[in-house]
Amino acid sequence: MGLILLVPGYQGSSEGHWQSLWEFSLPGARRVEMPSWDQPLRGEWVEALDDAIAAALLDTEEPPLLVGHSLGCLAIVHWAAVHQRPVRGALLAVPADVERPDALEQLRSFAPIPRRSLPFPALLAASSNDPFLTLERARSLALDWGAQLVDLGPCGHLNQASGHGPWVRGEALLSELR
Repeated sequence: MGLILLVPGYQGSSEGHWQSLWEFSLPGARRVEMPSWDQPLRGEWVEALDDAIAAALLDTEEPPLLVGHSLGCLAIVHWAAVHQRPVRGALLAVPADVERPDALEQLRSFAPIPRRSLPFPALLAASSNDPFLTLERARSLALDWGAQLVDLGPCGHLNQASGHGPWVRGEALLSELR
């Protein structure tokens, strides 16, 4: 089945967040710990992700599968732009658009967003009413990254504030990548 590296976004994933639930329910799932959840810096997050991938590759011969949420998606995309370690694929759930004029100042180090094709299969799951990424922008990013876009319909930012704990559809998408 292989390892699954969960890459939460800004401020981490709270106890009831779908990524936290997956961490404890999916075999082989591990959270990537970032140096600072509240003051994220792109370089630090990219290196922490690289360290986690390197450790995963030592644990098993099979490359890990990456699952990012929000800013965690951008950590994955920035990592792919500078590192060459093998990964099986990535589920990118509602990436944060840090290039928007109203993006939080704490997230600005993740701009500009890389626009190159990812060297692994990827699914970009987007919501039609996400306050941090329009569906049009999600389509553009998916095209640039060579990712398959999955329109989830109106489900907010896929966090507890938008009424999400468990994310059954996400588990089905993860199975597609496996």
